[in-house]
Amino acid sequence: MLYAIPTPIGNLEDMSFRAIRILQEVDLVLAEDTRTSKVLLQHFKIDTPLRAYHAHNEHGVVEQLVAQLQSGTTMALITDAGTPGISDPGFLLIRECIRKGVRVECLPGATAFVPALVASGLPADKFYFEGFLPHKKGRQTRLQFLAELPCTFILYESPHRLVKCLEQLKAFCGAERQACVARELSKLHEEVKTDTLANLWQYYQQQDKVKGEIVVVVAGK
Repeated sequence: MLYAIPTPIGNLEDMSFRAIRILQEVDLVLAEDTRTSKVLLQHFKIDTPLRAYHAHNEHGVVEQLVAQLQSGTTMALITDAGTPGISDPGFLLIRECIRKGVRVECLPGATAFVPALVASGLPADKFYFEGFLPHKKGRQTRLQFLAELPCTFILYESPHRLVKCLEQLKAFCGAERQACVARELSKLHEEVKTDTLANLWQYYQQQDKVKGEIVVVVAGK
């Protein structure tokens, strides 16, 4: 049995009772960064053994992990923050478990793009999740595609690339397109700003240093 368990994106009170119980009961916890996850587990007094499972080693260890699962080991998969598999490691292991007949259960819980979408005030009846854009090759092609979508679309972006991202979105989507930047969700300095792409670009261009995990939500064409 493999459990995919969401972990808080900021506020530790977002951890569910069920997630805590399962992390206490499983034989092994697979973590994107064992140092980060150790802090979380210690906070909830969970002493289950940890093993690293991340983008740099997943191809090398996935077969061994699936074999362990098939032999009766129960595991929980967590990432640094949010839901495993959503722009985080996890897809490869989950897919292989399904192929080999290992039961997979994903708990509902924290993920950054849902609260950002809801808090943006932009239409949420239909939306497109892009995740991280390519840094170089293929970036303009993706931006052209996204700009023509009739529904709201969602991006993840790093703080040091935010201004460049907003500038490119402004060029492809138009300066007056409505958008939202959600930053540090559920944390002490949470910020959710909805405005035109031109105004958001101008605002963040004037900030000394932007910090935190960032979600950009853009209205459809």
